Amino acid sequence: MKPCLVFNLLLTSVLFSAILLGFIQSGQAEDAVRTDSVFSKDNLVAWCIVPFDAKHRGPQQRAEMLQRLGITKLAYDWRQDDVPTFDEEVKELKKHGIELTAFWYAFGDLHPEKHEHLKIILDVLARNQVKTQLWILLSDQPLAQMDQSGKVEAAARAIEYIAREADKIGCSVGLYNHGGWFGEPENQIAIIQRLGMKNVGIVYNFHHGHEHVERFRDLFEKMQPYLMAVNLNGMKRDGPMILPLGEGDQELGMLEIIRQSKYRGLIGILDHRGELDAEESLRQNLAGLQKLLRQLGDEEALKSY
Repeated sequence: MKPCLVFNLLLTSVLFSAILLGFIQSGQAEDAVRTDSVFSKDNLVAWCIVPFDAKHRGPQQRAEMLQRLGITKLAYDWRQDDVPTFDEEVKELKKHGIELTAFWYAFGDLHPEKHEHLKIILDVLARNQVKTQLWILLSDQPLAQMDQSGKVEAAARAIEYIAREADKIGCSVGLYNHGGWFGEPENQIAIIQRLGMKNVGIVYNFHHGHEHVERFRDLFEKMQPYLMAVNLNGMKRDGPMILPLGEGDQELGMLEIIRQSKYRGLIGILDHRGELDAEESLRQNLAGLQKLLRQLGDEEALKSY
């Protein structure tokens, strides 16, 4: 065999071995950062980063930002201007390895079957074969004149339509607390129990739960069987509504309650500060969460950051 041919074969073999070793080490590194902690970085979902982003990123730039931050999940909030780019958003998230974990939908009456935006969202998800959560906010206004049982019944009927349509395409529905009657977890639990549907649960937001701080331990225990996601925020009893993680005096205790529980659903981190670049806001909350995890002694979660 000619010396040059032998050399080429040896070189090819060495290069192949190096590439193979790189893949193996890459896989081992990826596995190493996965932990059993609910606060593991791979369980974090970015929330409120679309209309609140001071840089007004488009779908590609948003996906690139999340990729830079090492956040692999997005809960997608939107405004009317974003509707034409729904399909592009899904495409860019897939391209950059970001999971579309949830899609926001708010409505102000009891007839979601008449809403064009709901149909558009469901069509986008079906067309792109995305199975996700719909985070649902129902306005209190159409319920205002009803008694408690009437409110539960009316809200359940409206949500039942959404839940059935979502179930047809493999999606689930999370009732989103945003203040008012619909934002009270006990009322959401009553709606879920009235429905008796397996694809309906609760999305709990710290930033809309300041009035719940004193009874959070009891409330969390009640919500836990239905919880799909918990969105974190820095917390002081009297506000402000939005505060970076680690800058409040209540969230550490609330995180400890979650940590001690059997909850293993999603953990959300926010932007929700329209004056800031969403990347800066998310970086602040990632740093704040790590600070809190060190205080909690959650070494398992910290390995993933």
